[in-house]
Amino acid sequence: MFKTDLPPDPKEAAAIEARRNREKERQSRFLNVRTRVMGVDVEALNSQVEERKLQEATEQSKKAAYGTNQVQYDVVAQMLEKEQAERTRRLAKKVQEFREQKQQLKNRSELDLWDPHRLWKEFPPHLSNNDPYCGPASLQYFSGEDLNRSTHLRMQQEQFRYSLERQLQEQQQARIDYNCADMLNNQLRLAMDMRAAQMAKLEESCRMAMMSAMANANKFQVAEVAERQRREHQCQQEANLTEIQNQITSDLLTENPQVAQNPVAPHRVLPYCWKGMTPEQRAAIRKVQEAQRHEKEAQRQAEQAMDSEWESQAERLARAAQELEEQERELCAEFRRGLGSFNQQLAKEQKAQHNYLNSIIYTNQPTAQYHLQFNTSSR
Repeated sequence: MFKTDLPPDPKEAAAIEARRNREKERQSRFLNVRTRVMGVDVEALNSQVEERKLQEATEQSKKAAYGTNQVQYDVVAQMLEKEQAERTRRLAKKVQEFREQKQQLKNRSELDLWDPHRLWKEFPPHLSNNDPYCGPASLQYFSGEDLNRSTHLRMQQEQFRYSLERQLQEQQQARIDYNCADMLNNQLRLAMDMRAAQMAKLEESCRMAMMSAMANANKFQVAEVAERQRREHQCQQEANLTEIQNQITSDLLTENPQVAQNPVAPHRVLPYCWKGMTPEQRAAIRKVQEAQRHEKEAQRQAEQAMDSEWESQAERLARAAQELEEQERELCAEFRRGLGSFNQQLAKEQKAQHNYLNSIIYTNQPTAQYHLQFNTSSR
């Protein structure tokens, strides 16, 4: 039902084989006694230096490509800024021309609040009998009288026609300005789309250049790694051949004990050439061990004798202390017996004296006359 004989994943097998090869190479490099240096791996350091140099070269190429892209982007941005500034300048120029042509001071209909001659214009001097600033009290005109009615009507019609023409012109100019602005906006969008397309092409070209540079760097790195592996393999083969030749022609595989002797310190041996101890050396070591064992046994017996002596002395001291304690107890008991007899004798004497005082000395009771005489004598 289930397929148990599936082939292994080729990528996983390749990764496992690569790790195994790296571990073998590492072990061969570490376990080689001829090229091994304690604490420093020169080949690993050299490979790290080469990898570092290659990485720096790759980074420099990336930075150069990035700088080229930045210069191109800056040039495009400057061109766009110049075009925007030129469009802004042209628009401002058109607005100014429109203001100068269509928005003159004499054609405006609103009140100018910032006119410096406003007060002079509000109250002009008397010009004619129809002066609006002269009321009925000035006797310039009378109520209900309009001598220039036709002129006023004609002027009103002309003013209405002028206002209508002006509104039509303003509407037409507004439509023209709207169409112009729409056209400019379309041109701007078209220019921006063209610039975006150019930028996309430049970006694509820069990306292709970066990819090409990266591919060349990778090829160079692969070639360098392959060359280094080839040199390492060749050096390994030469080292193996040299080691085999040295093993065959040297005294390493012989049983000569003189090979393991250190030429600098004769009392020491070379660990990588030492074949073991000779029978004489083993016999001497056993002899020394036997002597040490006898010495240790004598020392142990002496310690046991000293321990027994200390124990016997401790027992004698314990017996002497016990005897002293018994003597002290006997002396204390005898002292207590003597003290008891002495206290009994003293109690008998005190009791006899007390009886004597009560029976002989204190038999006569004092009278009131005795007390009176005693008080008088004391005064």
